[in-house]
Amino acid sequence: MANLHYRSVFISDVHLGTSDCQIELLLEFLGSTSSDYLYLVGDIFDFWKLHHAIVWSRVNNEVMNLVMEKARNGTRVIYIPGNHDELMRDFIGIEFNGIELRRETVHKTVTGKRLLILHGDVFDEAVRNYRFLETLGRHLYQLIMTISCNFNRVRKRLGYGYWSFANFIKYRFKEAVRFIENFEKTAAGHAARLGFDGIVCGHIHHPNNLTLSGVKYLNTGDWVEHCTALTEDVNGHLEIVEWLKFREQVLPPIEDGVAARHAA
Repeated sequence: MANLHYRSVFISDVHLGTSDCQIELLLEFLGSTSSDYLYLVGDIFDFWKLHHAIVWSRVNNEVMNLVMEKARNGTRVIYIPGNHDELMRDFIGIEFNGIELRRETVHKTVTGKRLLILHGDVFDEAVRNYRFLETLGRHLYQLIMTISCNFNRVRKRLGYGYWSFANFIKYRFKEAVRFIENFEKTAAGHAARLGFDGIVCGHIHHPNNLTLSGVKYLNTGDWVEHCTALTEDVNGHLEIVEWLKFREQVLPPIEDGVAARHAA
């Protein structure tokens, strides 16, 4: 397996414990990379769904063990809980097996840029003020993800790779696009007011790397629909890695196992 080294890796919205999580691809990514810093930017677990049904496999344990192994071997691992794993916010300030829990933190790049890191649900009015709308949206999203899961199961049998039905639906609705744009502007504006050069967040499952009014807005995406991570290389270059595409360039071709099951 490839050994790609980054200075920093940022991932979010894994939703461990659900059938939506593309856990084998995440294990593959983490096993193929090393970094000086690893930021877990919220919704790593999905305690909302764990109340109803637990989907927990051996691979989930492997991912958790790998993260702890990275921490033991010198990677600084910082976990910033989100709204789906907000129970972890009760432990803010402690360290568990080398993993630091923070409400938010600041990362300084090689080039000296100061980036504010938080999950991002603080910018989502539906989550913050309107629990009914949040609940309704969650159920609609789960319906779409169920359709997407079944659709991709058929695609896999036909020899095709993963295709995000949820993503396709999302960008057909002007309100969804407007929400994403407003979220990005709000997050970048928040960072600017606090004097930061940029902001790193997750939450909305929409990976992005752009500059808004001179402020860098970086969204890590997710490991449900997009399988993306934000990376900083040793020269300070920040990039969104789309693992479903990038993996084909760095992993040796094999005919069985995880790679073959997910290959496009």
